[in-house]
Amino acid sequence: MTPTDANDPVWAAIATRRAIRAFADRPLEAEHLDRILNAGRRAGSSKNQQRWAFIVCRDRERLQALSTVGPWAGHLAGAAVGIALVTPDPHRPDAPLSILFDLGQAAENMMLAAWELGIGSVPATVYEHETAREILGYPEDWRCEYILSFGYPAHPADLTRRPKAGGRAPLDELVHEERW
Repeated sequence: MTPTDANDPVWAAIATRRAIRAFADRPLEAEHLDRILNAGRRAGSSKNQQRWAFIVCRDRERLQALSTVGPWAGHLAGAAVGIALVTPDPHRPDAPLSILFDLGQAAENMMLAAWELGIGSVPATVYEHETAREILGYPEDWRCEYILSFGYPAHPADLTRRPKAGGRAPLDELVHEERW
C-alpha cells in the first residue's frame, strides 16, 4: 500500500482534513466529544509524561470571550466546543522542548478524530495569555498556547473540499538526503 492509496483511512484523513472556521448552531453529541478527548489523551508523549490538560468550553459567553485571545481566534465564538490545551509553562528555562511537540500530537489526534466523525476543527493561537488565564482559570505555572474549535460544519461540503492549488510545497523542496 502506498501512502497515496485512497483506500487507506489514515492517509485519507491526513490528506483531506480541512480547517473549518464556520460551524452549524448545533451542540456536539456527547459521545463525539468523548471520542475527541480520548484521542487527545491517547497521544504519545515524551517519557509518557502527559504534560497537558484539556479545558472544555461549551458556554456561548465563554467561547465569545475566548475569541478575543488572538487576532485569528474569532472562530471560537461560533464553535460548538472550544478545547483549551494547557501545559506547564513551556517557556520556563528548565522546561523540556518536548512539551509543545507532545501537545501538537494531542491536538492532531483530536482534529483527526473529529474529521472521522464529520466534525470540523481549527486551532487558534493564544496571544493574550492573561486574558486566557482569567477566562479559563488555570494555575499560574501553566500556560495555554492553543485552543481548538470544534463543531459540525455550517457547510458540510467544506469537510471534503479540494485543497487550494499550491497549498503545500513539493517534497523535493523540503526533503534533503543525509545532509542539507
